[in-house]
Amino acid sequence: MNREQSRKRAVYGRWGLVVLLTLAAVQNGSSSAGGRYLSVRIAVAVACGLLLLLRRGPWWLAPVVTTAAAGVWGWPMLPLLLLALFDLAAQRRVRAAVICSAVALAGNALLRPTVSLWSPQPYGSVLFLLLALVGGLWMGNRRRLVQALNSQVEHLQTERELREQAARMAERSAIAAEMHDVLAHRLSLIALHTGVLATRKDTLPGPVVERLNLLRTASTDALTDLRDVLGALRTVGIRSEDERPAPVLRDVEEMIEQARAAGQTIDTAVGGSPEQAPAAHRLAVLRLVQEALTNARKHAPDAPVRVRIDYGPPATLIEVVNSPGAGAARAVPSGFGLVGLRERVEALGGHLNAGPGGAGSWRLAARIPHPTTEQDGPRT
Repeated sequence: MNREQSRKRAVYGRWGLVVLLTLAAVQNGSSSAGGRYLSVRIAVAVACGLLLLLRRGPWWLAPVVTTAAAGVWGWPMLPLLLLALFDLAAQRRVRAAVICSAVALAGNALLRPTVSLWSPQPYGSVLFLLLALVGGLWMGNRRRLVQALNSQVEHLQTERELREQAARMAERSAIAAEMHDVLAHRLSLIALHTGVLATRKDTLPGPVVERLNLLRTASTDALTDLRDVLGALRTVGIRSEDERPAPVLRDVEEMIEQARAAGQTIDTAVGGSPEQAPAAHRLAVLRLVQEALTNARKHAPDAPVRVRIDYGPPATLIEVVNSPGAGAARAVPSGFGLVGLRERVEALGGHLNAGPGGAGSWRLAARIPHPTTEQDGPRT
């Protein structure tokens, strides 16, 4: 149930309570007036109920009217007075509630109505007044506590969404930088070879020379556009770890050996050759294995890790499983490292699964399909 529904139920509940207490005051007033319903006290009771129900005018109007009515007619107006005192206590106007109680009791002592608040009853009127004050204080504090908790939950949800958005933007910027390095290498090769061929244009047909010049111009223009786009991303994007540059494309085995040198136990199984997968897939493999080893080292430092990589085709498969270790309960994962990885894998048309495995282990698995044959370019 959301907050709007809770608020509506509270409003309807109060309306029902005010109507019920007003009817009780009317019935009590009629009994004390010899069974007559057309009297001044009945009209005043209805007016008090309307003021408590509608809450129009200044905050003190309904308490003053109900206090005056209870001071003049006594016990028949007690239900409405209790509700007014409850509202004052819930609003932290305890002094005003105490003054209203004292005025009503003093009015009964002076005017001596037929059924006074001082008259002996199964339960004393003073006890009812105290219960109304205590109940109003409790309800007001509870309402303020619930509002504070709701505001805190909304703040935490907003903060988490902002952190997730920052992680996605940082990963997108890193992907753009890495793809710039990969594409820049290929475009540079095209520009280089077309430039070498253009130096021998005397031995080439005219149409071929024109196409070579076109290829060289297009490749250099593409390099310029890539640099401009990357510069814009680095200017307005959010980059992680103090704006460090994205790492170059390197071998996963090198990173695994570094982790082993640091004391981590890693069992690897690699299928296929990295050259079989696109450069973007190899970058994704590097990031996924790096994040998985970092998490395993952080949350289960003494646990062995099993890394399985298959470069395909038809898809690049990555699976990293670490067994539970003695230090698994010492750290609390934030989960934001996986946000960027999932963004990267989904951008390549794949899917990523990360979560608990069997026997308390942790498993990270991803599958990235290779592009179709028509979309394949030369591997680097």
